[in-house]
Amino acid sequence: MDTLTVKQRSERMARIKGKDTKPELAVRKALFGRGYRFRLHRKDLPGKPDLVFAGRRKVVFVHGCFWHAHENCKVANLPKSRTEFWQAKFFRNRERDKANEAALRSAGWDVLTLWECEARDQENMLDRLASYLGPSSRKTNGSAA
Repeated sequence: MDTLTVKQRSERMARIKGKDTKPELAVRKALFGRGYRFRLHRKDLPGKPDLVFAGRRKVVFVHGCFWHAHENCKVANLPKSRTEFWQAKFFRNRERDKANEAALRSAGWDVLTLWECEARDQENMLDRLASYLGPSSRKTNGSAA
């Protein structure tokens, strides 16, 4: 049974953001600091990817484990109330994610999904992203002229 009233639950759920989340900001800050440049939430691409590397034809989605029902993740648990609603909601979210990824791939884009729980481990997250993206465009400071 929910401990909040319907109005309280509605207000709480309305405060949840769809972009600029903590995991997304952590990924952006880490990548930018390592010389990667990207665009955010391009509306002309399916699913409005969180990070778009247009020159590389690569996109990154930073998914919240709860909202996108990350399998075998301790963060992605099913709420105890209104389970039918939540199961249907998570199913629709996952189907939409699959359709967006398929549309991007058919348009010639490479797609990487990074999960909220993965973003917590900065070192492994950066290794995975660097492997996916390739070298950054950061100019190294070579010998003095």
